[in-house]
Amino acid sequence: MNPTLRAAFNASFRPERYDALVEEANTHYCWPTDFRISETPLFLTPEFTAEIAGAARELVRQLQTPAFAQHAADSIPPGLRVPNETAHPIFIQVDFAICTTPDGRLTPRLIELQGFPSLYGFQVFLGGLYRRHFGLDAGLRSYFGGLDDDSYVAALREAIVGSCAAENVVLLEIKPEEQKTRIDFAVTEALLGVRPVCLTQVRKRGRQLFYERDGREVRIERIYNRVIFDELQRKPLDFGFSFLDELDVTWIGHPNWYFRISKHSLPFLKSAHTSPAYFADQFPAGEDLGNYVLKPLYSFAGLGVDMEPTAEKLAALDDPHGYILQQKVAYDPFLPTVEGHLSKAEMRMMFLWPEGGQPQLVNNLVRMSQGKMMGVDFNKNKTWVGASVGLHHGEPG
Repeated sequence: MNPTLRAAFNASFRPERYDALVEEANTHYCWPTDFRISETPLFLTPEFTAEIAGAARELVRQLQTPAFAQHAADSIPPGLRVPNETAHPIFIQVDFAICTTPDGRLTPRLIELQGFPSLYGFQVFLGGLYRRHFGLDAGLRSYFGGLDDDSYVAALREAIVGSCAAENVVLLEIKPEEQKTRIDFAVTEALLGVRPVCLTQVRKRGRQLFYERDGREVRIERIYNRVIFDELQRKPLDFGFSFLDELDVTWIGHPNWYFRISKHSLPFLKSAHTSPAYFADQFPAGEDLGNYVLKPLYSFAGLGVDMEPTAEKLAALDDPHGYILQQKVAYDPFLPTVEGHLSKAEMRMMFLWPEGGQPQLVNNLVRMSQGKMMGVDFNKNKTWVGASVGLHHGEPG
C-alpha cells in the first residue's frame, strides 16, 4: 500500500470527520447504510494496482475459454435452470485476500468469484464520501480503464438500462426495503432511474411482466436481477411468475450465471494468484484437511463455511459434490490504524461485460477486518473495519 498517503491520512484523521461521513451515508438517501463503513480507504501503489488488476483480468480470460464452458456445464442445480440464457454474464466479481509473500511483499490471492452484481451504485457514493469528508486528492479514484465518475455511471447505464426507458427496467429483489444492501438500491435509482421492485409486486400476462409505478401499470423489459436463489429457497414467497417461465424480458444479468461463475469455478481456475481447490468428493488422498476450508457451492455471505473440516464431516455430507475444499489463505494484518491495531482486507474487482462487448474491469470494493473472518459477526465492537474502497492514481501505462 502507499506508505506516504497512509501516513498522511492517519496523521490528519479526526473522528468527527468520520462521524460526518457516516451521518451522510445514513441520511442522504431514503435508506441508511445498514453495514459498517471503515474509517479509511485503502491507498494503492501503482505496482499493487497493476498486479491486482492483472490478476483479475487473467482469471476472467480463463472464464471465456471453451474449457471453462465445459467445466461449468453441470453447475446449475436441478430445477433451477432459467430459460433464454445469455451468451455471457453482465457482471463478474473477483474477490482477493491481501496477503504477504515470503519476501514481505503484499500480493492478492483469489478467495471467491461470482457472476452476479454487487454494490455497483454504492461504491460511487462511498468513494465520493471519502474524498469530500477527508479532503483527499481529487485525482485518487477507485475506477479502472481510465473511467471517472461520469464515464463509470455511463458504462453502468449502458449495461443495465441499455436502449430502454429507465421506467421499463427494474431492480428485482426479495423485499428490497429489508435487504442490508438497500442503500445500493437507493443509489442505483438516483443514478439510473431504475427502481427496486419486490418479486411480489410483479404481475404476469402472457409472456410479459408488469409493475405499478406512480399509479400506472408499466411493462418490464429488462430485469436488473438481485434475487439470490439461496435466499429465495430460505424465504419462500408467493409471486405472480416463475423464473422458469418463458418470458419476454432481458435478464441483466441472467440468473444462470450466478451458478456458472461461483465457488463451482474455483477448482478450474489456475494462476499465480490462486490456491488449490477441490470438490469435496474429489479431494486428493494424502492432502491435509487441516489446511483447507469447506464451503457450500451456492451459499451467500459466508453461510455454511466450515473453517475446521474433518473426514467425519465430509462423510456426513448429503451431496459432497455440492461443496468445495479450498486451501486456507492467510490474510495479512498490514494496515496500521491510529489506535495501534492492524487491519486486514480483501478486495473485490468489479467487471461489466456489456451485451456484444468484452469484459471491462470498472471498479473495486474493499472489506476490512480484524477478526478471524471478514463477516460482521467476527468484527463486533471493532473499529477500522467494514466496507471501504481502494483508491489509486490510475493504472500505469
